Amino acid sequence: MAVYTDVAAEDISPFLAGYEIGELLAYKGIAEGVENSNFLVHTSRGYFILTLYERRVAERDLPFFLGLMEHLARRGITCPQPVKNKAGNVLGRLAGKPAAIVTFLDGMWIRRPTAAHCAALGTALAHLHLAGRDFSLRRDNALSVAGWRALYEGCRERAHKVEGNLEMLVATELEILERDWPHGLPQGVIHADLFPDNVFFLGDKLSGLIDFYFACTDTLVYDIAICLNAWCFEADHSYNVTKGRALLANYAKARPLSHPEWESLPLLARGAALRFLLTRLVDWLDVPPGALVQPKDPREYARKLRFHQKVKSARDYGLVEP
Repeated sequence: MAVYTDVAAEDISPFLAGYEIGELLAYKGIAEGVENSNFLVHTSRGYFILTLYERRVAERDLPFFLGLMEHLARRGITCPQPVKNKAGNVLGRLAGKPAAIVTFLDGMWIRRPTAAHCAALGTALAHLHLAGRDFSLRRDNALSVAGWRALYEGCRERAHKVEGNLEMLVATELEILERDWPHGLPQGVIHADLFPDNVFFLGDKLSGLIDFYFACTDTLVYDIAICLNAWCFEADHSYNVTKGRALLANYAKARPLSHPEWESLPLLARGAALRFLLTRLVDWLDVPPGALVQPKDPREYARKLRFHQKVKSARDYGLVEP
């Protein structure tokens, strides 16, 4: 979440009048995240999240995202639900941007996840994948291997400003991944951005998942690779195999991994690291003037990529071979 487009109260109030959610009492921008403009809205009927869709979110994809949240909730996944306006639509326009209101989800995200948090995440991720099996819509992953070269070319000449030799690291890895990217593995709906700030806990219990605006149809085990990158490294950039084992074991209890999936994990983890290295690099170099957003350091994912390049087997992540 972030704020790229500032919206005044005199603009929000008429927009909210199209919904049966009460009168505006207060609102504030949410600075965390990097993609859309988000506001916590307090009305006479409670709290809601107002999102203005920007940057990488195409308006044509919004029915997929909003429909997916409704579908997952019907399958028992706790996630925000789109609120329909008085005309029965979940999508409107505000400040010239596509906009939607979703329900507020109780909980807090964990800044220093433990192995227990990683175990809960593994279970939740498997349940999400299972719940998405009968979702009727499809959306290709625009930020998978086929889309990485365009990102690289857009920032290649400036990469050295972030870290020396970063251009060479990315170029070499991109060639390998484009050549060796696995095909034929089980696919379905993936979240594709399940970082700690998109997973809420109440105490030690996982209370829900948020921010489905990168969700797509892709390789299921790639979603696991994203989570290993996001949850299982320490502040000193070392990989915590105990956290990895907890995440993987609990995922596999709900949805066992096939041997091909198991073998592909190291390469997919490299791909996940490169994906976030590239998007962070683009954001780091191209923050719009006046945006209320703190871009995330791409060098974190350069370090993670170098770790994955040394991995020989999924055992190194804590996975027990099926």
